Amino acid sequence: MPKIDIDAAPTGHGPGYPEPFDGPCRARRRWKLGDAAGLDQFGVNLLRLPAGAWSSQRHWHEREDEFVFVVSGEVVLVEGAPGDPAGETVLRAGDCAGFKAGSPVGHKLENRSQAEAVLLEVGTRDPGGDGADYPDIDMMRPRGADQYFHRDGTPYPKHDRRT
Repeated sequence: MPKIDIDAAPTGHGPGYPEPFDGPCRARRRWKLGDAAGLDQFGVNLLRLPAGAWSSQRHWHEREDEFVFVVSGEVVLVEGAPGDPAGETVLRAGDCAGFKAGSPVGHKLENRSQAEAVLLEVGTRDPGGDGADYPDIDMMRPRGADQYFHRDGTPYPKHDRRT
């Protein structure tokens, strides 16, 4: 049956980032709806961001496109460097944004409101494993790697997602 039981869908709660970069994202909750449906060409996630939570550290992907749709609540899309209000856009229920693979413009979503925000995330899946860069911090994830690295190539200790 194609109907997805959201409560039974695989989860990816919290980030897999090393400390201290995991802090602002610990409260995020993500249900992997695409995985629950057996999709392998693109992923679909239901993302719940409590007040104060971030979706991620600001990042961009080498080979995977991303799309987000705000189902309810309000988030701030941060594309600029820290403290640059010109790089911030408020997204409310019904708004959406897309991010082209390979475009070195980092992005993240912050819930600065007092209420939970709910979003759908859609992204392509690179069978070779995508790479990501985190321009504000000393962190990167090379294509095909299963952990994060410092910019000098030194690996961070592996860090499991928190629940």
